[in-house]
Amino acid sequence: MVDSPNCESTERVNMMKSENRKLSKKNAELQKQVRELNQKLQAAQQGNGRTQEQLVVSSQPQKAGPFGTVKSLRTNPPVMPDESVNPRLAKLLAEIAVGKEVIVALTNSNVKSMLEVWFNSIKKVVIPNYLVVPLDEAIVEFCKENDIPVYKRDPDENVDFIGKSGGNHAVKFRILREFLQLGYGVLLSDVDIVYLQNPFDHLYRDSDVESMSDGHNNMTAYGYNDVFDEPSMGWARYAHTMRIWVYNSGFFYIRPTIPSIELLDWVATQPNSWDQAVFNEELAFPSHPGYIGLYASRRRMDIYLFMNSKVLFKTVRKDANLKKLKRVIVHVNYHPDKFPRMKAVVEYYVNGKQDALDAFPDGSV
Repeated sequence: MVDSPNCESTERVNMMKSENRKLSKKNAELQKQVRELNQKLQAAQQGNGRTQEQLVVSSQPQKAGPFGTVKSLRTNPPVMPDESVNPRLAKLLAEIAVGKEVIVALTNSNVKSMLEVWFNSIKKVVIPNYLVVPLDEAIVEFCKENDIPVYKRDPDENVDFIGKSGGNHAVKFRILREFLQLGYGVLLSDVDIVYLQNPFDHLYRDSDVESMSDGHNNMTAYGYNDVFDEPSMGWARYAHTMRIWVYNSGFFYIRPTIPSIELLDWVATQPNSWDQAVFNEELAFPSHPGYIGLYASRRRMDIYLFMNSKVLFKTVRKDANLKKLKRVIVHVNYHPDKFPRMKAVVEYYVNGKQDALDAFPDGSV
């Protein structure tokens, strides 16, 4: 039996249709790749001098759920740990950290007395995962004498000079970078802090940065609507603005994510500015012409659990109900007479001396 010309023609048409479908599918995939490459190229061109940006392209769009049920992601994915960055630190953290988390304090000999109160309060609460990064040799020896976990960095002229001269604000963000690259969450701590509970039991871990506040009440700590009045504008005299007191860069938890590392990099590149100001500007300012903002998620800690010394001395010690609450930490950041106030905090909250806080003024004199 001989195939008819019509059958052969039909098969050829079907074959051509199949090939066309394959070509169309391949073309669609190539177009998708081109779009993604263009997006990445555009992002790179808008980098504004930043050394690294993370572009997240959703390849599988999702449907929105019913009204009132939609919740976006607050957390960025962690980085892939890279032990080659610092094998010696990686080995030490593997021994000390709990759940890939650690408290880190950078300090020098100028605050040795406060450091002792700091680590004794940590020992009292039985927090095992903490580490001191000394900025001078005397603190290395002091930590060894007191059986304090210590990480002695490799020599670095820039860091060592600043550390020995009495400052650590300009270098701590640079040093913390390696911890995050190794895949560890860090609770950065100044040493003018008294620990009363384990802070890791009170973290939410739903943001890149979780920081205590310099605010002294709910409005200043968590934000409020501040109305600006300009009478000359007549009907439009009132303009609504948002105000919030700053995150405290002396006590914050930071997750090992790309936005977190970008934040550290950006603050570390501003050595002539106050680190807390740059820290807050990067977390708060949106992208605008000439500036690409940082897209890090952030959370405020509870001001009555993670308490600054203004809250304690101006409000809490005078309120019978607030005095009963158990704190997680007290940060003596508002007062220059740090050491005696730290000892008074220990006397009051640890040793139960009810009048231990009474002798101090609300502010400084």
